[in-house]
Amino acid sequence: MLYWLALGAAILTSLGGQVMLKAGAVAEGHFVAQLLRPTTMVGLVAYGGAALLYIIALRKIPMSIALPCTAASYVAVAIIGHLMFGESLGTQKLAAIGLICGGVLLLASAPG
Repeated sequence: MLYWLALGAAILTSLGGQVMLKAGAVAEGHFVAQLLRPTTMVGLVAYGGAALLYIIALRKIPMSIALPCTAASYVAVAIIGHLMFGESLGTQKLAAIGLICGGVLLLASAPG
């Protein structure tokens, strides 16, 4: 159970990092200024934390299951991008989200 919690925390932490990196990227300025923004730095730290949590999860969860489970963050990021940053979420993206969800569920339910 601990390892599945670590995987879930890794996914959520990575998701938070994605949002923070996007928030740091939308402001005006040159690349170095973007890197030094607090939101960008928090996003990078979140990615590091997510990697550590993922390593913990991989101690007991097969990589063939753990990595596809992280695809759930792609779905969440698309929805958050739409809600927070006004990014489009058309029919093609919704279909892709459906395929990702179906693939993750199919893989997670596969024996062995």
